[in-house]
Amino acid sequence: MKKGTVGSMSCPTVMAILVDKRRETAVRVQEILTKYGCIIRTRLGLHETEACSDDGLIILQLCAPEAQVQQFKDELNALERVKAEVISLALD
Repeated sequence: MKKGTVGSMSCPTVMAILVDKRRETAVRVQEILTKYGCIIRTRLGLHETEACSDDGLIILQLCAPEAQVQQFKDELNALERVKAEVISLALD
């Protein structure tokens, strides 16, 4: 199959970002997400809306070389109250 067609997964890297104190960290997190916006294929943000929770979870699908993903992760993890982890999936 050609790259990018149904059945192929050309971007098998997922990043999960846990954000605590969203009101305090959101601007800086968003700046970093914008900086790396061209490598973000899918973005999903989750937080409790009823109580307007101050923590949240962001799930990203990334299309980038491993070194760039690591740099992105390192920048997020340098922020207080933010934790990013990466999962790269592959069928062997």
